[in-house]
Amino acid sequence: MRPVTRRSAVLGITATAATLARPQVLRAQSTGRVVVVGGGFGGAACARALKRARADLQVILIDPNVVFTACPFSNEVIAGLRNIEAQQFSHDKLAAEGLTIVDQAVTTIEPQQRSVLTADGVALPYDRLVLSPGIDFNFEALPGYDEIASEKMPHAWKAGAQTLLLRRQLEAMDDGGTVAMAIPANPSRCPPAPYERASLIAHYLKTNKPRSKVLILDAKDNFPQQRLFEKAWKELYGDMIERIGLSQGGRVTSVDGSTKTIVTEFGNYTPDVANVIPPQRAGHIAAVAGAVDATGWCPIDPVTFESKLVKNVHIIGDACLGGGIPKSASAASAQGKACAAAIVALLGGRAPETPRLTGVCYNIVAPGYGFSLAGNYQPKGDIFAEVEGGAISPVDAPRELRAREAAEAEHWFQTITADTFG
Repeated sequence: MRPVTRRSAVLGITATAATLARPQVLRAQSTGRVVVVGGGFGGAACARALKRARADLQVILIDPNVVFTACPFSNEVIAGLRNIEAQQFSHDKLAAEGLTIVDQAVTTIEPQQRSVLTADGVALPYDRLVLSPGIDFNFEALPGYDEIASEKMPHAWKAGAQTLLLRRQLEAMDDGGTVAMAIPANPSRCPPAPYERASLIAHYLKTNKPRSKVLILDAKDNFPQQRLFEKAWKELYGDMIERIGLSQGGRVTSVDGSTKTIVTEFGNYTPDVANVIPPQRAGHIAAVAGAVDATGWCPIDPVTFESKLVKNVHIIGDACLGGGIPKSASAASAQGKACAAAIVALLGGRAPETPRLTGVCYNIVAPGYGFSLAGNYQPKGDIFAEVEGGAISPVDAPRELRAREAAEAEHWFQTITADTFG
């Protein structure tokens, strides 16, 4: 089996779309309607792949956000290395390809009637429904933290206004201050991203406020690509970053938004800037559909992405109980295209093929310094499992490789956003 590389993982995303667009698939099908809720990397990729596979298929993409703000690379916005506009994308080019775009929130899903109801009172029937709702926050799991507290202790875990709020707080902090990050246990969106954020905040502080520190309060003892991050921290930032893991008392048990106090099992912290990333669960609309189980996430058939709880409803992206496949933009895009292929087959009365997904995760710890993890994933039982052929950046790589991977990361972002949004 040919091992996946970072380049092949990026190109594999486009190859999946090309496979879906084979003209014989179009000729074999009859008209149908698919409604896709959520216009991020998973939903937009799925909707576009469906329409390209079958021009006669009516595809409706519903998302209340006229502009989608991407999370990958948003940590660079926080660190002042990138403008928020570079993260923002519209659905205009999808509309130009014949998709119907509805800029509304979905309020009700009626699986028995196969219908969704939007906030403006319009009912949209479907043959198949795809939900790509991303994540919501499980505020009940972190006492004291809610939407009000997030205005003082931003999570910045949904890119946009919170990203800019955290950036402004860093800019306003005096030199010599402390930035504390509260990191939840898994499952969580993009597990390595908090540590990338800590790195880039440290870069900002080293450049602008060198007497300051970053304190990581972590609900985990171990995290992805840990050796790579810790080597980079030592090399680039010395003792500027301190991490307290689970066994050292780093798990945050509550917060006080009025005083910006973070409470752990072994002590309290009142930093100058508090970045609190709360525990997460599937986006709210998945619960409205009845597709969420006791874990807070959505169990699926990994071959078709159809919900285990609600018939004719498919779940993709961060909301899934995906097993070994990470909750990331790359995974969501790959799942969206594989789900589109499965739906095309099901509408045509054929058994879907077993998907093989590839994905890659890049992390930037300083300008021109990056590393990555690429993987292959296939269904195993009710989840996705990682299979042979993955690749991770070597720990003892020269700076030339780190610079090359940082450039590859930017190329990946340009590729996936063009492939998804045009």
